[in-house]
Amino acid sequence: MKTSLLVLLCLIFSLLVQVIALAQTNQQQFDSLTSAQFAKDGAGTVVYLSRGDQVLYQKAFGKANIELDVAMTPEHVFRLASVTKQFTAVLILMLQEQGKLSIQDDIRKYIPDFPEKKKVITIEALLTHTSGVVNYTGLPSFTDEIKLKGLSPRLLVDLVKSEPLDYDPGSDYKYSNSGYILLGYIIEQITGKSYAEFIEETIFKPLGMTHSYYDTPTRIIFGRVSGYVQRNGVYRNADYLSMSLPYAAGSLMSTAGDLQKWYNGLHNCKLLKSEIIRKAQTSFKLNDGRLTGYGYGWETGNVQGSPSVKHVGVVNGFFTHAAYLPLENLSITILRNCDTPYEPDILASKLLAVALGKPYDYKPITLKSSELEVFQGVYNIKNGRKHSVRLQDGNLMYYYLGGPKTRLVPNGKDQFLVENSLNTFKFTRDEKGIVDGFTTSGTGMPSSAVRENTALEAQPKINVSTTQLAKYTGKYQFNPGPVFEVVLENNILYGQVGNDRKELVPFDKHKFYARDLDATIVFNVDNKGTAIGLTKIQNSNMVSKKL
Repeated sequence: MKTSLLVLLCLIFSLLVQVIALAQTNQQQFDSLTSAQFAKDGAGTVVYLSRGDQVLYQKAFGKANIELDVAMTPEHVFRLASVTKQFTAVLILMLQEQGKLSIQDDIRKYIPDFPEKKKVITIEALLTHTSGVVNYTGLPSFTDEIKLKGLSPRLLVDLVKSEPLDYDPGSDYKYSNSGYILLGYIIEQITGKSYAEFIEETIFKPLGMTHSYYDTPTRIIFGRVSGYVQRNGVYRNADYLSMSLPYAAGSLMSTAGDLQKWYNGLHNCKLLKSEIIRKAQTSFKLNDGRLTGYGYGWETGNVQGSPSVKHVGVVNGFFTHAAYLPLENLSITILRNCDTPYEPDILASKLLAVALGKPYDYKPITLKSSELEVFQGVYNIKNGRKHSVRLQDGNLMYYYLGGPKTRLVPNGKDQFLVENSLNTFKFTRDEKGIVDGFTTSGTGMPSSAVRENTALEAQPKINVSTTQLAKYTGKYQFNPGPVFEVVLENNILYGQVGNDRKELVPFDKHKFYARDLDATIVFNVDNKGTAIGLTKIQNSNMVSKKL
């Protein structure tokens, strides 16, 4: 009996050692991923990864306040921006469970003076960004004066109610903050309480989210971080924005720890039944059957095959990202007090994949130009625009007309990784072995495309002497349009407008393409080969004369 007990103890000890070793390995991988992204100085970031009520990883970088030299901590309070939308969606669904509304209701039931439109606009259409209601932040009437002064919920409704719809409700998807402004107003009409009061008593208090708030500039909020902007490597304080404007679409504040309580509360059905949460976190389907990739307040996706829901939030001085894997009850929050653009979904997905025990590990392979040429062509993406795949200077590039180019990196038979992403291309072939389309997979909605008959030729880089390259340099005036400057540095030609600079790659006599943009420059030269003008071919042709 003693022997059996000893064996059992040895087994338990062995398993414990393995668990500790795995945890240490994960911590090392987490640190490796995050330390490469965020600097110790400047604006700060909090990364917080959890499974249920267990914290798997938390780390803070940079400063909560640069001017006071205050270090960031995981307990600091950030603006959530559009991560607010999932809270608003849950409030609406809770009101539906209480029998106070139906998401199939016409919104005019609660906003009677909303003008008659061609078709009924339902609450569900607002939740899913399929209402056609114009995004108020893009309206000319959304002036700098309003951004400073702010508007009441009623005046925000008035800002958009008379604008024509972008499309018939349910026929298309277009992200619109206005839908969630209207949802906040409907909540207030039904409850007789302000949005701030209702969310405090309905969500924050029941879940113990003691560091979550509706943002008010005059309120003292302990731990509130300052917001910054970084342009050309220089920080400055973010411009003021009245937080009455994002309202139910983006005015909440919270900590990473409180967001853990939020997702854990949803998982444990403390607010809604599991089937209702599941529907809210499922992609909505348009009238024609297309999936939008968005549910009720959440974007849908996956991490290594595990379904995920997520949302990015950007507001003056802040950039937030929250993602959740419902089946595994894994959540991650990345909070930054700087609104400089970056791609948080890649880092979040990589960290979640490590927590799943399925880290992303793409190993590139080398293919000859002749092997890459077969994938060239114009592809018609189902329910989307046309994209081109072309071999340029030995790299297979992917782009839409006039848009940015992305390199496709080979990593398997007919398979490519989209550079600087977690998305893969799998090219398909017909019965004769000819490439006829592709499918994509990654952290977002999968898609597919069919190859058209349009032929594209490879564009290898040609050698041009430094002497000849110098003859292209100078300033060129588009009429109408800006001054386009061509400069030569280290035997490389660049075209630039203001601070925007693009490398120009020679591929034919007097012809160059932009390395990372679908644009072609054709120089018009005199009999000595000196440029006297140029034509820029992008979405259209623009002709200029040399100054």
